Amino acid sequence: MSMTDPIADLLTRIRNGLKARKPFVEIPSSRLKVEVAKILKEEGYILNFKVTEDGKQGILRLDLKYTAEGRPAIEGLRRESSPGRRVYVSKDEIRPVLGGLGVGILTTSRGVLTDKQARREGVGGELLCTVW
Repeated sequence: MSMTDPIADLLTRIRNGLKARKPFVEIPSSRLKVEVAKILKEEGYILNFKVTEDGKQGILRLDLKYTAEGRPAIEGLRRESSPGRRVYVSKDEIRPVLGGLGVGILTTSRGVLTDKQARREGVGGELLCTVW
């Protein structure tokens, strides 16, 4: 089965795993998904991630994070750019997510960056998703 939007699939699997209170989710791996997972870990939205080789493309395992009360660390995920409607932002158009409480994830000429990193480095790119 061919997948037309792997990032949307990643976000949906995370969203569904959090609603079902799963400790982890497993997703077919890619370099872009691993970079998004690195940002989610650095920003404190997931506990950890691990790539396991399976003879094909590999499996990306994300360990989901919950508060002491059992609430998910991620309150919302939104896919901003899709294959049918790409969303590009220049360095001046990058806005903080929820006044800086969330994070935007962009693909830039310098790799996958958060909205804060892209503003600091002065680069724009494709806004993949927002997380809060």
